Amino acid sequence: MTAALPLAFVNSPLGWAVILILGLLLFGRRLPGVARNLGQGINEFKKGLNDGPAATKTLEDETQTSRDAQAPTPKKSTIDETSV
Repeated sequence: MTAALPLAFVNSPLGWAVILILGLLLFGRRLPGVARNLGQGINEFKKGLNDGPAATKTLEDETQTSRDAQAPTPKKSTIDETSV
């Protein structure tokens, strides 16, 4: 029965106000930085969703181009394969 008391406290507006005040007292100085980082993360996520297919295609093209440029040319064999 004692476990139900804290849950009932959180469901009331007074409970949420107490939790908010405690959170502000404990983390008040860090909240602007946390909110800023959260906003930047959300923006980067949205950019990633919008640029996903185009960025993937560009990356595939760049990878194929670099593979073609780095592909070694086959060396000619110095051993005559017909005599071996």
